Amino acid sequence: MQSFLNASSITRRCRRENLLALTQYYLRLSSLPQNQHVLNDDLENQVLVEGKASSRMAILNRPSVLNAINTSMGARLNKLYKSWEDDPNIGFVTMKGSGRAFCAGGDVVAIYHMMNQGNLEDCKDFFRTAYSFMYLVGTYLKPHVAILNGITMGGGAGVSMPGTLRVATGKTVFATPETLIGFHPDAGASFYLSHLPGHLGEYLALTGEKLNGAEMIACGLATHYTLSERLPLVEEQLGKLVTDDPSVIEACLENYCDLVYPEQTSVLHRIGIVDKCFSLDSVEEIIDSLESEVARTNDAWCAATLRRLKEASPLSLKVSLKSIRDGRYETFDQCLVREYRMTLQGLSKQVSGDFCEGVRARMVDRDLAPKWNPSSLEQVSKDMVDQYFSPLSESEPDLELPTKLREAFS
Repeated sequence: MQSFLNASSITRRCRRENLLALTQYYLRLSSLPQNQHVLNDDLENQVLVEGKASSRMAILNRPSVLNAINTSMGARLNKLYKSWEDDPNIGFVTMKGSGRAFCAGGDVVAIYHMMNQGNLEDCKDFFRTAYSFMYLVGTYLKPHVAILNGITMGGGAGVSMPGTLRVATGKTVFATPETLIGFHPDAGASFYLSHLPGHLGEYLALTGEKLNGAEMIACGLATHYTLSERLPLVEEQLGKLVTDDPSVIEACLENYCDLVYPEQTSVLHRIGIVDKCFSLDSVEEIIDSLESEVARTNDAWCAATLRRLKEASPLSLKVSLKSIRDGRYETFDQCLVREYRMTLQGLSKQVSGDFCEGVRARMVDRDLAPKWNPSSLEQVSKDMVDQYFSPLSESEPDLELPTKLREAFS
């Protein structure tokens, strides 16, 4: 994890490739109910395994839905990783995705259908399984290499960011777009986003904006960068290594890395204005500050950021801002436990049904016209926000992580 916190000093070179609009990624996700997913996918083949000299590679293999993670995938990953950790013949583990994505996140369309069918226990099981695997990656006793060649969003970041090494390419597209579907950045996002330079984490969490591979290197989300055309060679060389030493693996990756700098249009060249606006105490103040900048300078970036914020769920914006701020002072396991509480509050619909409405509007009916409730920031009370962070009921246990056996990082 230390490499993640220090990686903002690393820069590499890339070709900028055209980034598709976030909504296009959403529309690729399946709208089938969970039981149909199971019927259509061979469970074993959803996570493929390749054996190497001294390593194993897990391949997320649901390319038709951008490798979106479901419960069975999370369970299989947990089982595989635990067995590999116990195997003295395996030195390190690599993860990648099939097709044009690393992983677009959790299969929220399946969760949407489960919620509408009243299967809340199945929804909880998914999040427990996924978050537990993310904790396993973050406390893994062997080096972990994630090859982020393609879309890496939400839960896709959750299964890769806690690991030792993260390789970005010219095809990498990172985002935490949960506020746009009435949710909150989860899967450990409140931990790793809160540790980014300045207040970039608040910006990414609230707007859901994308970063490319060059930007991921510059801000520390990725540790290495290579051209996607070189990945077969990179994977071949990694497969030949017989080691459990992360420095040896890193040296191998360094042989195929390229120097890259964010383009002048990148948000990373606007850290001053990001910090000025997104360091403020409330979402209302952030928006007021951006509006003042637009009135004063007619800045196109500020105007686009404002439009993005106004597309998101008002409740999600306030909940997400508090989550990132809390995450700065919590360990990784504390962030996951809190995010699990927040997730169950969202699933319960006791405060709002924005999560279901957001998924419906963007990924099921695809009308891109969610009817948020509350519909404005003014209508979102402090009590509503605080409810998301409240302890669960006595009959609803918190997420249990093996913190006594596997120490979390801070």
